[in-house]
Amino acid sequence: MEGGKPLILMASLVVLVLLGASMVRGATTKPDPDSTKYVMLNKTSSGHERAFCLASGKCRFKRLTCPTECQVRKPKKNKKQKGCFIDCSSSKCEATCKYRRANCQGYGSLCYDPRFVGGDGVMFYFHGATGGNFALVSDDNLHINAHFIGTRPEGRARDFTWVQALAVIFDKHTLVIQAKRVSHWDDNVDALNVIWDNQAVQVPTDGEAEWRHEGEDRTVIVERTDDTNSVRVTVSGLLEMDVGVRPIGEEENRVHNYQIPKDDAFAHLETQFRFSSLSDLVEGVLGKTYRPNYVSPVKVGVPMPMMGGEDKYQTPSLLSPVCKVCRFKGPTGGASVEGVAQY
Repeated sequence: MEGGKPLILMASLVVLVLLGASMVRGATTKPDPDSTKYVMLNKTSSGHERAFCLASGKCRFKRLTCPTECQVRKPKKNKKQKGCFIDCSSSKCEATCKYRRANCQGYGSLCYDPRFVGGDGVMFYFHGATGGNFALVSDDNLHINAHFIGTRPEGRARDFTWVQALAVIFDKHTLVIQAKRVSHWDDNVDALNVIWDNQAVQVPTDGEAEWRHEGEDRTVIVERTDDTNSVRVTVSGLLEMDVGVRPIGEEENRVHNYQIPKDDAFAHLETQFRFSSLSDLVEGVLGKTYRPNYVSPVKVGVPMPMMGGEDKYQTPSLLSPVCKVCRFKGPTGGASVEGVAQY
């Protein structure tokens, strides 16, 4: 009998694999490339989306059904609706409802003028400089820069600044998410540019409402999370980020005395990052806050805790991964990206 135990165990595993394979035959899409590993199944009769989990762990080969409050992952009217988030990779193993926009109070957020919440949960401000480019994240295989716009009212010693563009650099590719300059803001007009390897791309507004690049090692997806001015960017194995464009409103301008010119809405980005595989030595204004045992140098409890280091993180251009402390090596080991324009 003892000798038969391995055979029984093997037979059980075979049954599980066959069961999983039979379930996947009903799938409507290929496996998700990111941290939540699953394939989509046909919807229920009541319209709820379902997924079949492929991730290892307690969720493996389980079916998850989206709840009534958010029946689909990509609601058609995105602005005020939550989408179904399918979590096959964590111990929770659940389908829950989440807003599909940046949470400016959440970890990894970058909003306002500009205010960060680090990977350690500590809030801080980083001024940068008008027209400057600064490394937000710099690791061996990922680099993210931000381009700052701003204004300096008469008598003020420093600029008011906002992030107008982000450049994500990885492998031999660059992805730029950029707010257009607009004179007068209209929520119904798209003020968002997406540029892949120096070529502008159009993100569809119908169907799956996404632009996709299938690379040898990574899948890159830019997906609309509203009809205009809001997208979710996924680079498989590296990061996911929610990005929105917003202006400086009249009341905001008055309260803070920004003195914004009448012919410029100062459209800028609000972003929240989620990273997949940062190293323990990651650098950058935001990146270093994800280091193990990181201790923030900012003064907690003051109205505007400031993070310095502009000289360490400034880069020559939006698409340059070079700064005093930058770590990006690229696929060939050199600190450069081939064939990119300079912004």
